[in-house]
Amino acid sequence: MTAPKVGFAGMTHLGLNSAVASAARGAHVTCYDGDEALVESLAAGRTHIVEPDLDRLLGEHAAGLQFTSDLATLSDRDFVYIAPDVPTNDRGESDLTGIRELIERVDGSLPAEIPLIVLSQVPPGFTRQLKLRAGRPLYYQVETLIFGQAIHRALHPERFIIGCGDPEEPLPEAFRTYLELFECPLLPMRYESAELAKISINCCLVASIGVANTLAELCERTGADWSEIVPALKRDKRIGPHAYLAPGLGIAGGNLERDLNTVIGLADRHGTDAGIVRAWIHNSEYRKHWVLRALHRRLLGQVEDPVIAVWGLAYKPNTHSTKNSPALALIDHLDRYRVQAFDPVVKGAPVEALGIVEAPDPREACAGADVLAIMTPWNDFKQVPPADVARVMNGTLVIDPYRTWNPAACREAGLTYITLGSA
Repeated sequence: MTAPKVGFAGMTHLGLNSAVASAARGAHVTCYDGDEALVESLAAGRTHIVEPDLDRLLGEHAAGLQFTSDLATLSDRDFVYIAPDVPTNDRGESDLTGIRELIERVDGSLPAEIPLIVLSQVPPGFTRQLKLRAGRPLYYQVETLIFGQAIHRALHPERFIIGCGDPEEPLPEAFRTYLELFECPLLPMRYESAELAKISINCCLVASIGVANTLAELCERTGADWSEIVPALKRDKRIGPHAYLAPGLGIAGGNLERDLNTVIGLADRHGTDAGIVRAWIHNSEYRKHWVLRALHRRLLGQVEDPVIAVWGLAYKPNTHSTKNSPALALIDHLDRYRVQAFDPVVKGAPVEALGIVEAPDPREACAGADVLAIMTPWNDFKQVPPADVARVMNGTLVIDPYRTWNPAACREAGLTYITLGSA
């Protein structure tokens, strides 16, 4: 079987991880981006994002990857993915300007028989409204990107959801051959259904997060422990072993927020009810300040000029993204205090912009601190013994929302330990 020749346009997080995974599955991949410096860096094996296994796989499959800033290089591809990240603003609204411009450039540069597949997340109605060259086959594919798990998700998708102009028509042979390399079910459907499927998945995730956050807070007030309840829920067939039941500090990262705002916009436009979605957003905003509320109860106003140590600035582990990061939201409310922070990836200018002290390592961030807040559950932090931190802190308070440390080990070290979902 001849290996499919695949093109990717847009070398941001989505496009790069998808392209590398495609090469790992045996496709011949050409990657386009208009940023010549970025293309040169990627061709040399240097990535610009943080993602586990990305650098390794890029090196291992370099022979199957070509990087270019010349759109004409995509002219011999069997089909081309449109795959840039779609940015969102602080209100979770998508800026579609960049992807529209990229589609227009690609469409105008490639022969009309080459199919285009929109991989970036777009709102319902976007794909069908595109005005492409006559005869151009057009599809929409639901992306599976999760920051920190992007390569694994791209290599091992649960299914492919494919939006089509007519779901009854067979997919182009080369496109189907490529999709079959991943050995997962194919679900063809109309464009609008596929576009809304991604949003539907994320709404279900948000609902699970809302359940976990609401009941975890009740645990904190009643003496129950959410970590003891979760195994019971996961054994219920109606919920399942993979249910998203970890309490957190609200929704972060941008993608879930975008989908919720898309649903609200559609509901307002079409006269349907989205009250439950507005409630999820309200609950998320409330949860973001859980650590701040704990600080006010336990420390602020009780200790003169407290020093606050913060571990983690990224919105989640295994990524450099700080979009809607709970840590940054917390720091924004601590401008009156000395904050000493450490993150294994977020460094330099982003930290300086926060007006806080950047520590060279986790222990140094805790030196002389009255409290430690572990805001991102990086694996690096799990390796630091609580006793080491207890020795360098002035105070004993540790606020660990995500249960990064073992509570018993913290208490054994003489620390006062607080976590989500436990009294």
